[in-house]
Amino acid sequence: MRIIKDLNQLNEPLNNPVLTVGNFDGVHKGHMALFEKVKERARAINGQSAVMTFDPHPIRVMRPGHAPPLITPVQQKLNLIEEAGVDVIFCLPFTKEFAQITAQEFVENILVRKIGIREIVVGYDYMFGRGRKGNIELLRELGNHYKFQVHVVGPVHIGNRLVSSTSIRNLVMEGKLDQARQLLGRHYEVAGTVVRGKNRGARLLGFPTANLKLIDELTPKQGVYAVRVIFNNKQYMGVTNIGYNPTFGNGAFSVETHLLDFSGDLLGKTIRVQFIARLRDEKTFENVQALAEQIRQDIKVAKSLLHSDHT
Repeated sequence: MRIIKDLNQLNEPLNNPVLTVGNFDGVHKGHMALFEKVKERARAINGQSAVMTFDPHPIRVMRPGHAPPLITPVQQKLNLIEEAGVDVIFCLPFTKEFAQITAQEFVENILVRKIGIREIVVGYDYMFGRGRKGNIELLRELGNHYKFQVHVVGPVHIGNRLVSSTSIRNLVMEGKLDQARQLLGRHYEVAGTVVRGKNRGARLLGFPTANLKLIDELTPKQGVYAVRVIFNNKQYMGVTNIGYNPTFGNGAFSVETHLLDFSGDLLGKTIRVQFIARLRDEKTFENVQALAEQIRQDIKVAKSLLHSDHT
């Protein structure tokens, strides 16, 4: 698998490339349908499967301050696309200059001359180029002119819900992680570096916690969750609290994880936290003892859920 972050790295066109283009935030089941079609067509013409995406998300550049939180930061997005089995990923820098390229210029200069596309696979609502003026109709016209095929993949529904980045983002923020998992095809996860916290977990409660400085932007709804923690390619069971620790007064927002079957120092290390199930809301307890008793209950429930989860 090859990652190209600058089109100048491409000295010659790819071999019979079949390409899809998009932001692919979340790399969800709708995106996977596009990738599968790309791979299928690449096999059919003995070519290379390719995905083009952008960093940062175009909304960041075009409407700073209005961009939604990302479901998948760029490195996780690239890892997931790679795991999907694509031959080449173009991860191009999105700038104000890039945004000025017209739809026609994008197809002629980048897709045809630089990459040499033979076929392109797009979603049913694909729009592209300056001012998003390019649409599927224009793409088909240019395909006829430049002799490349256009394939359109329709919407993907699970039950009666459309699979989309917006749906997934809303479900995660509402704490509806099981529904988000169905659309993503995997558990939602965040990654972060373990930083020094208030040390209340071990000192006051008897439950040491890893306090996370998040790399990710999209945090599930405040509350307590059964989680799996991935560190050094090993999985551990855990319980994560997201919120303000109201029992201790006006605390700062934090994401704290107690690993159930781990001993060691995680300070400064990067860990991944997969959210398996939401256990309860965050709430204020009368005293530390009552909170500690509730945490014992949370751990018991989390263990049971994690042992029965095989996804």
